[in-house]
Amino acid sequence: MRLRLIPAVIFIALFSDLSASAQTPSGRDVVAPLAVTSFDPVARNSSFQLAVVLKIRTGFHVNAREVSADYLIPTDLRAEVPTGFKADEISYPKGTLRTFSFSKKPLNVYEGTTIVRMKLTTAADTPLGQQRIPLKLRYQACSDEICLPPVTVDVQAKFTVVAEPAAAKPAHSEFFKLK
Repeated sequence: MRLRLIPAVIFIALFSDLSASAQTPSGRDVVAPLAVTSFDPVARNSSFQLAVVLKIRTGFHVNAREVSADYLIPTDLRAEVPTGFKADEISYPKGTLRTFSFSKKPLNVYEGTTIVRMKLTTAADTPLGQQRIPLKLRYQACSDEICLPPVTVDVQAKFTVVAEPAAAKPAHSEFFKLK
C-alpha cells in the first residue's frame, strides 16, 4: 500500500511546482516589442524614424531609461546599424513616477504602451531592396509583488529601400508625427 502512495505524492508535488511556475510569466512574455519605420519604402539619401513599440502586460511595469535608484535596471535599446545607414541617438520617453508596495520611494517606470525612437539616415549608396536593422532590447519587468529576471530580446526592423524619393511612402502614422 505504501508503494502506491509514494508515486501519488511525487505526482502531486510535481504538479504543484508546474502550476506555480505557470502563474509566473517569463519576462519575455510580459513585453511585446514591435519595430516599425516612419516610411516604407524608405528612399536613399533621406531621413526616417524607427520606433520600437513596447506593449507591457497589464499589472506589470518596466524601469524607465532614467532609473530612480542605482539598483534598478534601466530599459536599454541597442541597434546594429548596417552599412549604408547612419543612426542618431536613441530617444527614450519620460517614465511615470509610481509607488509600489516594495519601495517607499516612487520609481520611474513605463507601463501600458511605450515608444522608444531613433532617427536614421540612408546614404546615397544604401543597398536597395529589403533591409533589416537588428535591435536588442533589455529590460526588467516587475509587478507589485515580484520582479522577473532581466531579459534581452531580439527585435527586427524590416523595411524596403528604394532609389527614388517620390517612391517613399509614410507608414505607421499611429506611432509617428510626420511633417
